[in-house]
Amino acid sequence: MRAASRAVRHSGKRLGLVPTMGALHEGHLSLVRSARASTDVVAVSIFVNPTQFGPNEDLAKYPRSFDRDCELLDREGVSFLFAPAVEEMYPAGSSATWVTVDDLSSKLDGRSRPGHFRGVTTVVAKLFHIVEPDAAFFGQKDAAQVAIIRRMVRDLDLPVEIVVGPIVREPDGLAMSSRNTYLDPQQRKQALVLNRSLREIEKLAQAGESSAANLLAAGREEFASETAVRLDYFEIVDPGTLDPITDVSRGALVAVAAYVGPTRLIDNILLNRTP
Repeated sequence: MRAASRAVRHSGKRLGLVPTMGALHEGHLSLVRSARASTDVVAVSIFVNPTQFGPNEDLAKYPRSFDRDCELLDREGVSFLFAPAVEEMYPAGSSATWVTVDDLSSKLDGRSRPGHFRGVTTVVAKLFHIVEPDAAFFGQKDAAQVAIIRRMVRDLDLPVEIVVGPIVREPDGLAMSSRNTYLDPQQRKQALVLNRSLREIEKLAQAGESSAANLLAAGREEFASETAVRLDYFEIVDPGTLDPITDVSRGALVAVAAYVGPTRLIDNILLNRTP
């Protein structure tokens, strides 16, 4: 992979990387198209990274559809697929060296999933080192991950541009996720409360409400209408620091995570700055 990457860049072309864990859907493919539009050559990685899963999480049953993924990527004109084995990425069986973004890694999903972001930043740093992309493409659905990777790139002076693509949704508003395949028809309907609660906040913010407390109260009230879904967190934070804010008039990230049955889903919206 590294030799192929260097050959691309030595020819004067820009290389884009889309890191994934496979089980590809339209959200991933939208990032591939973004990479294709802004770089000359596109590489996609597929690696279900064990270090970002907790001991009681879904590593063993995480959806894997490698042959189908390859077909999709071939149709999209992807030049390189990097799909290493776990033994290649972690030759000793586990990592003795970690890349950790202190402070940010304990917020939002990091608070609910201790050690998760340490695994994410470590494997992304390894992918950047192996593939050496000019630009890497991530989805806004994983908003906390985006903030943490941007901070890692800045702090370590990594020569890679981070490009963030918008959330891609199903027609009914559910954010696309590989874990949506876990949901039965009833749970699939219940999961829509995540998007409904975010849209309630967005509507109030567009009408002029700037108090984060008032907006959160409205979002939580809408969320409570679906009693079968268990809330993990519902927060309004600064998109860069992930710290809670009190006023959204200068921009904000509204993020929610919840359990629909045993499946944990996340969603978010960005409230734009007012002029």
